[in-house]
Amino acid sequence: MTLSGFLVQLLNGLVDASSLFLVASGLSLIFGVTRIMNFAHGSFYMLGVYVSYSMVSYIGDTVGGFWAAIVLSSLIVALLGALIEIVILRRVYRAPELFQLLATFSLVLILQDVVLSIWGPEDLFGPRAPGLTGSVEILGRNFPQYNLVMIVIGPAVLGALWLLLNKTRWGVLIRAATQDREMVSALGVNQAWLFTSVFALGCFLAGLGGALQEPRIPANLALDLESVGTAFVVVVVGGMGSIPGAFLAALLISVIKALCIALGTIDVFGMSFSMSKLTLVVEFLVMAIVLVIRPWGLLGKPPAEARNDYAAEIPLKPSSPILRKVAVGLVALLVLIPVFQDSFPYAEIILVEILIAVLFAASLHFVMGPGGMHSFGHAAYFGLGAYGAALLVVNWKLPMELALIVGPLLAVLGAIVFGWFSVRLSGVYLAMLTFAFAQIVWSIVYQWDAVTGGSNGIFGVWPSDWLSSSTALYYLTLAIVLAGVLVLRRILFAPFGLALRAARDSSLRADAIGIDVKRIQWAAFVVAGLFGGIAGAVYVFSKGGISPEAIGVARSIDGLVMVLLGGVQTLLGPIVGASIFTWLHDAVARETDYWKAVLGMIILMIVLLFPAGIVGSLGHLWQWVKQRQLPKAKKRGGAL
Repeated sequence: MTLSGFLVQLLNGLVDASSLFLVASGLSLIFGVTRIMNFAHGSFYMLGVYVSYSMVSYIGDTVGGFWAAIVLSSLIVALLGALIEIVILRRVYRAPELFQLLATFSLVLILQDVVLSIWGPEDLFGPRAPGLTGSVEILGRNFPQYNLVMIVIGPAVLGALWLLLNKTRWGVLIRAATQDREMVSALGVNQAWLFTSVFALGCFLAGLGGALQEPRIPANLALDLESVGTAFVVVVVGGMGSIPGAFLAALLISVIKALCIALGTIDVFGMSFSMSKLTLVVEFLVMAIVLVIRPWGLLGKPPAEARNDYAAEIPLKPSSPILRKVAVGLVALLVLIPVFQDSFPYAEIILVEILIAVLFAASLHFVMGPGGMHSFGHAAYFGLGAYGAALLVVNWKLPMELALIVGPLLAVLGAIVFGWFSVRLSGVYLAMLTFAFAQIVWSIVYQWDAVTGGSNGIFGVWPSDWLSSSTALYYLTLAIVLAGVLVLRRILFAPFGLALRAARDSSLRADAIGIDVKRIQWAAFVVAGLFGGIAGAVYVFSKGGISPEAIGVARSIDGLVMVLLGGVQTLLGPIVGASIFTWLHDAVARETDYWKAVLGMIILMIVLLFPAGIVGSLGHLWQWVKQRQLPKAKKRGGAL
């Protein structure tokens, strides 16, 4: 590697750092004030690219017109963000943080199909910036002029934000709300409009980051999820709510990624190693290392105890006799499904998918509900179980029955390692560390061509001959899922489950009575990983193979949506949520090309109507009805 090559790659890293900082700073502001984990932030970045493409195409022929189009595009995105905050997000501020996340996820689905309907599915290449189409020579290498401007824009925005937050009354209110938003409200500040203005500013920064990328990258529908994952990483590494921290993290990650490209292939102890392959996962490696060493980020502060605006959940209770009879009847109905195969030929196939989703969601619920640990990377265990079973069948030629038993042990091994680090964190930092581990697993699977098949995956993993029919596979899946759900339920009412819930409700009190909180939580990760791996192993035999797409970010998000739709603090929640989500996903996708928007609107309606999840909200409604009926019953008893 020459000095000129190294310098050019370093400059490329600074360009990426500026762009990444613009998006991450907006996300950091929004979270710091509203405490909403805005999963739709990447959608506003994507909108910035698309709106800028249209605006620059109309008025961007001149230098002044181009920069006016960039600013105007960012303002349009900010106005849209303010409208969404007023109409939708204000109604979920008092809901638990995870339900706020679910609401923003529904916005991702809706906005993606809105963009699809307006600009179409094709990649759109915008014009280059007038006056900055050339390049400058640096040590014999050409470097684009526009990229030099991008390097300056990042620090300039950082300086402007510093002045805004430190030299204006509005900025003081923002910093105060970041520290204690309840106290700001108690002092008479209009909290609603403060939230709206901050959300609009965050969306403006995301739109600006996207608009400035229009001359560099094509506008495409994958930009939302690609950008939001990296932006979350930057915010967490820098420290939640810290703008300088976000800048430092963006700089650190982008420069390391650029250096990996510059180093290329290196020799270590006689072995060649491609550093460029690390670019897919370097940000997650950095985040994992930073969070293990400094759990609240580079410039963040230890989180203070939050004031909850919602009542604590009542303890879990065993099922009532009526509910048990309903469950037995439902199982009997599922057993009889193949009898009606002629009338419903597709029933067995969709039910296998639903059952796998139920087991996957139940395993995630085990750590999220009773365990109180938010996991954004549960797809790692699903993928490890699936690839473990597939490799045993394809490479080791083991029978399916043995692969189903041994394959998920790879997920257990992953849960042992990942869980040991994860339980030392809490809240958003724990969730993002699990997300980092999942992305590391995905990156290894995606690039290890010799073992996992790389991007092509592993195929030809079919069930044994006695399971060749769809009916036999359905019954096996039903038996495995029923056994898994019952075992997880039994664990929750065993002493281990009681200790796990005690650690969730009050770790200090649990520790005071002799419960080893970290060990209990670590064991919960292992249990959840085991059953998540079993779900993956069943999946690979139902599909005949596995690829990296099946274990990516979308799988983890789907699991979160399933658990939250049903209700985190209910045992039936993941079962109901997984069943409804999988069925809706299949039914809506077959009816319209814009199925994501329809699904997103349905999820959003459920969040607004059932803020505790479907099962949780119905349970609260039932308790309210019983309490209303109790005085009437006493009056009738007194009259008699």
